[in-house]
Amino acid sequence: MATTTRTENAPATRPTAAGGTLASTVPVGAVYAEGSVLDWGTSLVEGAVVLDEVVAPNAPWSAVVAKGHVLTIVDVGGNQSADCLLYNAADPGERYSVPDTLVWQGNAYVRTGTVLRSNEGRPLMTVVANEIDRQDTIGGACGKESNTLRYGHHVMFQHGCRENFLAEAGRRGLGVRDLVSNLNWFMNVPVEADGALGIVDGMSAPGRRVAVRADMDVLVIVSNCPQMNNPCNDFNPTPLRMIVTDPTGGDEPGGRGEGGPVGGGPGEAGPEGGGPVVGGPGGTGPGGDGPGRAGPAAGGPAGPGGERPVAGGPDLAAPAGLGVFGPPCPHTARTTSEDAA
Repeated sequence: MATTTRTENAPATRPTAAGGTLASTVPVGAVYAEGSVLDWGTSLVEGAVVLDEVVAPNAPWSAVVAKGHVLTIVDVGGNQSADCLLYNAADPGERYSVPDTLVWQGNAYVRTGTVLRSNEGRPLMTVVANEIDRQDTIGGACGKESNTLRYGHHVMFQHGCRENFLAEAGRRGLGVRDLVSNLNWFMNVPVEADGALGIVDGMSAPGRRVAVRADMDVLVIVSNCPQMNNPCNDFNPTPLRMIVTDPTGGDEPGGRGEGGPVGGGPGEAGPEGGGPVVGGPGGTGPGGDGPGRAGPAAGGPAGPGGERPVAGGPDLAAPAGLGVFGPPCPHTARTTSEDAA
């Protein structure tokens, strides 16, 4: 398949204070076990494909998903955790909130129908389809410090999701203070009767998917988790596929643009001395699948004291085929429509 792949991983070695090197146990490049079963899947929600990208094992990714568009995340290799942060694209100070999300729904798990809420209590995204029983949002994200604490100093040079988040957030003008508790797509963190938590073998499989609809323009940041010290990635980090679709196909208002309004704007009153009155222009619109409807030639009424005839508004038509919902997606240039191979 012809899709965009991003590979950003830790160096193979790091210098030591003594001048030598320590080898990192994190694979370099898009490395996963030979013979791994990979299922690239397709979008869970039909519509015009806006973006289709592959995220290499261990790498970060981000995109702005426009309101109404649906992001499908494909677990290509199975049991691959996709750590995820969400932000209001217009105001990143409004971001995903685990407490707000769980309190509103009264449940510790993320399932179909869960509304992913911001720290202002507003819907950021909604889970519209989900192919595993439950998704996690309380297990947190791995990082160098937590890896060292849990597994020993021999893993201190492994980068984690926190480092991926920081790298990708930096590209979006965000920093350490913007990192908050996250979602973990495809990770299994059961809550026991006594409240105990544990990261255990996953419930996913190659090709399993989850789809979330943007309820506003949302900046999505994902870390394709590099963790290899617990079962969250089946000890074998594998790729993810990210597909954004427009369910309207651009045929509804807010799709690929609307035609211009029918009438011209009202004419402005002429000056007292009898200057000409010019009617408002015909509709131009941001551009749709077809041309916008032209405004009529008639302008507004004559101004006070005006004696000369009223000039009609210009008869303009909107150009065809411009724009997608909201501002053009910065990732559109990377979109491919070919299926994964």
